[in-house]
Amino acid sequence: MDSYTYPDARSLYRLPWSKADNSIAWLEATSSCNLYCEGCYRANIKDSHKSLEEIAHELDVFAKHRVFDGVSIAGGDPLVHPQIVDIVAMVAERGWKPIVNTNGLALSDEMARELHKAGVKGFTFHVDSGQRRPGWTGKNELELNELREELAERVARTGDISVAFNSTVYERTLPYTPDLVEWAHRHADKVQVMVFILYRQAECGRQDELDYYVGGRKIDMNELVYSRPAHDQRLDISSREVVARIRERFPDFAPSAYLNGTEDFDSLKWLLTTYAVSKKNGVLAYAGRKFSELAQTLYHFRTGRWLAYEAPSTLKKGRSITAVAGLFDPGMRRAFARWFLRPWRWFDPVHLQSVMIIQPIDVLEDGRMNMCDSCPDITVYEDELVWSCRLEELIHFGGFARGFPKQQKDATGPIITVKKAAQGRADSSPLG
Repeated sequence: MDSYTYPDARSLYRLPWSKADNSIAWLEATSSCNLYCEGCYRANIKDSHKSLEEIAHELDVFAKHRVFDGVSIAGGDPLVHPQIVDIVAMVAERGWKPIVNTNGLALSDEMARELHKAGVKGFTFHVDSGQRRPGWTGKNELELNELREELAERVARTGDISVAFNSTVYERTLPYTPDLVEWAHRHADKVQVMVFILYRQAECGRQDELDYYVGGRKIDMNELVYSRPAHDQRLDISSREVVARIRERFPDFAPSAYLNGTEDFDSLKWLLTTYAVSKKNGVLAYAGRKFSELAQTLYHFRTGRWLAYEAPSTLKKGRSITAVAGLFDPGMRRAFARWFLRPWRWFDPVHLQSVMIIQPIDVLEDGRMNMCDSCPDITVYEDELVWSCRLEELIHFGGFARGFPKQQKDATGPIITVKKAAQGRADSSPLG
């Protein structure tokens, strides 16, 4: 099969999430950040911390409109919020899993202990070479593994807390994706998830082809922080391309579940791969679609929610999980057999680990915005649930932008103005 058509969505489990019933809610506690990250979609606004009353209100809005398992506490960087411990405690007291999305710059041992006491269930660290991180600027992805290990170790010695690492994938860092997956294998006892987020910008490099409108008003997308000129940056890296690159190192690498796009249904916007792995011997086998379906369905049956993050203490029970799941899933059956039939490995711990590949907004040729259908990272803006990655459009323009070709001709030849075309399509846009 052509590497850029693999995997076929028909062979995967379509994650059952929806806007109203999902695994995650995305809470932006602040727009302040202590680090510059290339490709960031949010403006860095000093001292823009939300009050605890505002946080509580947004949690009320989430609770009214959405069933969810975990709360991604993000920003900005939430660790710069002076009341971050109180925010974590507030989320935990309401019965949700608090997950802190951070660059980790402000995470000391003392803060980690305080957050653990408040009820934090996970950290998602954004670490990559597109950051201007003091002491690490100019380091490549392999060199940054030292920092990743330091952060993972800090969390591991604090408590039973999930650890994920985000890395933005640029053309220059795409070759490193197999290295990061291999690094995660070697630290499966401390790292539960590796996330690759593909680089995009607001206009996706198509400024000369499209005009953008909010309603009937033409707007300038260059006002947005994530509309920087791309220069030599590729803006079309796909999740399938990342899979193909990882499979060059790990030929059996096999995703099991996905979310599709809102406009291009064949696009794989969230692509999940789960596997049983031994630190000493590498991957035993990759889970199939049945395992992903079983994990989500059983959790939803038991709790009424779709599964978000799982504790390391659960994921380290890889042998037991593969034995039970192997009754239904061929991949897990292979993993258990490869462990059981090699007695010299019986005392070697087996962990479950995941790789998630996220392909953000794509602007199609006719200007339609291909978003992540049933996106987990939905946040609150003016008491409505909206895509967190496009908040700046709401803040600057009062609505989501739509793209339209600069000139269109009808069958007889006269030019139809873009504004007229925009008005004609206004009711058909999914972002209205």
